[in-house]
Amino acid sequence: MSKNKIRWGILSTANIGVEKVIPAMQKGELCDIYAISSRDIQKAKKTADDLGIQKAYGSYEELLDDPQIDAVYNPLPNNYHVPWTIKALEAGKHVLCEKPIGMDAKDAELLFNTVKKYPGLKVMEAFMYRFHPQWKKAKSLVKERKIGDIKIIESFFSYYNTDMKNIRNKVESGGGALMDIGCYCISFPRFILEKEPSRVVSKIDFDPDMKTDRYSSALLDFSSGVVSSFSCSTQLVPYQQTNILGTEGRIEIEIPVNAPSDKPTRIWLITKDKKEEITFPPVDQYTLQGDAFSKAVLEDTEVPTSLTDAVNNMKVIDAIIKSNETNSWVEC
Repeated sequence: MSKNKIRWGILSTANIGVEKVIPAMQKGELCDIYAISSRDIQKAKKTADDLGIQKAYGSYEELLDDPQIDAVYNPLPNNYHVPWTIKALEAGKHVLCEKPIGMDAKDAELLFNTVKKYPGLKVMEAFMYRFHPQWKKAKSLVKERKIGDIKIIESFFSYYNTDMKNIRNKVESGGGALMDIGCYCISFPRFILEKEPSRVVSKIDFDPDMKTDRYSSALLDFSSGVVSSFSCSTQLVPYQQTNILGTEGRIEIEIPVNAPSDKPTRIWLITKDKKEEITFPPVDQYTLQGDAFSKAVLEDTEVPTSLTDAVNNMKVIDAIIKSNETNSWVEC
């Protein structure tokens, strides 16, 4: 391991990595994107050339065998998150794994229990939004009771994609709205409230051909009169927004997930006395996430978000699916 930077290997040439995460991490102070792999060596070489990456491998196994690599970023399809993260651990690598951490809570718990066997290695689910200043500010405003007692957190997240060949529309790969983007809407209130919902109730509509959920809505009961609601869809006009509502005001987050890295972002603090627009300069949340994970590795400290959090997020997803099946409230 380099004294000042972590050498990273990338599992696959997935779009999220090539288009967003890798270029962002290359701008980080603590990240050296050293190698990339693909099952197609020519694709790996071209991507490496395009992004200025030193090494290219024609298989994931070859990359994991490279002793020069300290940590791995896993942006593989959801059904490969746990298996390949475990393989990376077995190869002695730290892992930053894309969300959702697994296919269900049982899958996530398998990873959780496996990580215990490797106390010197770190694994984190890549919920990059938590590193953006807009979310840190929103959380601090809540803690400072700027909007009183929190009662409701509402989120909406959608895009339009009906391509049957797209990985997000394949059931066997863990596709669908709930797994792809609903996981954010579940994570938001858990992050803000720092507690888990006691029960959930949901309504899900499935695409008749692809069998993935295309519209999913749920209500999360956090007890003591606090609830969170959300809707997400893979077949609606692209839109996203989050509102945190309290007894004395509300906080509105304009672009809660895909905050642009090339222009300012905004949140609003609205009370009975005023509406304050809070603006944040351009920042890349993927850069911040990569450096935060690398810092934890370099300093041998806890990662910013524990695997317990990842398992608990999957438990809520499981409960939402069960609620739709039983048409009833389900405990988390």
